[in-house]
Amino acid sequence: MTAQDSATRPTRIAVPAPGTAAPAPEPSPAGAHRTGTVMAALGVTAFSLTFPSTAWGLEGIGPWSFVTLRGALAAFVAGSCLLALRVAVPHRRHWAGLAVVGAGVVIGFPLLTTLALQTSTTAHAAVVVGLLPLTTAVFSVLRTGARPSRMFWAAALAGAAAVIAFTVQQSGGALTTADLYLFGALLICAAGYTEGGRLAREMPGWQVIGWALVLCLPFNVVGALAALPHESFHLTGHSTAGLLYSALGSQFLGLVVWYRGMAAIGVPKASQLQLAQPLLTLVWSVFLLGEHLTVAAPLTAVAVLACIAVTQRARG
Repeated sequence: MTAQDSATRPTRIAVPAPGTAAPAPEPSPAGAHRTGTVMAALGVTAFSLTFPSTAWGLEGIGPWSFVTLRGALAAFVAGSCLLALRVAVPHRRHWAGLAVVGAGVVIGFPLLTTLALQTSTTAHAAVVVGLLPLTTAVFSVLRTGARPSRMFWAAALAGAAAVIAFTVQQSGGALTTADLYLFGALLICAAGYTEGGRLAREMPGWQVIGWALVLCLPFNVVGALAALPHESFHLTGHSTAGLLYSALGSQFLGLVVWYRGMAAIGVPKASQLQLAQPLLTLVWSVFLLGEHLTVAAPLTAVAVLACIAVTQRARG
């Protein structure tokens, strides 16, 4: 074929076959990052109501009953979705990671924070969420090999320090048994978040938490049957709303968008959005629990939001 033939030969344009749709355009990196940030932010907003809803639930339901019923209800919803959509069972290599997610965010974090909230206020309990972003970033480095920049770490440390100073000042700096529960919840939840963010790169985020909930269902059913006869169980308006929100909002839907966000923008950057969670929790506490904020709250909010802005711009 000569050059002239090549130049004059008509160009063939691929046309979709009748009855088939044209392939959807791939989202741009910037668009995917924005979507991931929005998803992670929605997750943080959902999580910010966890402590107030748990406080409501504990008004009429014992701590062990509350946690196990919360997990069982969330597993029922998640399992129904998985069954209705005929989602295939995860590959064998994914089950170890799903077990870590289940131990961290389905059982460990809800149980330890609920036990802490029996004697701690929501403002004091917010310290665990203030430390969680930094701890999650550290777990991410150890588990996934991520290497955030020095600016990222500096901003993360500054934001964590601001939140720690705020929450410690609110609690008077005294360490109690509740603090031990909170620090234990911090470590186990960071491991669950990190492993869930890694798995969300290989399967949809809602399936990650869905299968983790189903995996933990036997534990929650047995736990509920054992706890209910020995603890108080009064379904008031507050306790019912607290249980339903904790199960559906915090335990399932919040984690669905959270893991999707982490898969899009990375575990370290997504985790820094949680620096705003303690302050959101305090705001909800004012409206839902009648707690009072000090003048330090808006000052800390400005510092935290500045740190979040830096971490989101810093290149990993």
